[in-house]
Amino acid sequence: MEAALMTLATGFGLGLSPWASGTVGSLLGLPLAWWLLGRTRRVQAGVTLALLLAAVPVCHLAEQALAAKDDGRIVLDEIVAFPVAVLGQAGARAPWAMASAFVVYRVFDSTKPPPVTLAEAVPGGAGIVLDDIVAAAMTWLVMAGGLALWRRQGSS
Repeated sequence: MEAALMTLATGFGLGLSPWASGTVGSLLGLPLAWWLLGRTRRVQAGVTLALLLAAVPVCHLAEQALAAKDDGRIVLDEIVAFPVAVLGQAGARAPWAMASAFVVYRVFDSTKPPPVTLAEAVPGGAGIVLDDIVAAAMTWLVMAGGLALWRRQGSS
């Protein structure tokens, strides 16, 4: 059971990357987000919420097994939180927009500006997942503004 848990928590081993494990692990969030954007907003929200809730105990148990707070090898949180960055924004299915969301999300997640830092202070699996949700929500705001400007410029 522990092996299956660690496989999930490390993003099928991507989190074991010796270089930028969070970014490498987050790559699995791209196809997930792209797939979700092809669904209704209700399905996007429901699936994303279910994945986030399921990730909390997995990340919590992985943190205990690795004996390190929010160990960099745990990337399930990045994977399931990334879709929040583009939730409901159909324009984000464009490759340039999805790539932009990914870059912005990784910047927020890795630099941990407030309020991401505050969310990270929550203990256990909840904190592991919550800081990524906050980083993704901040990315969502950037993307919503950017996509609105792009649509506005395109209609001029």
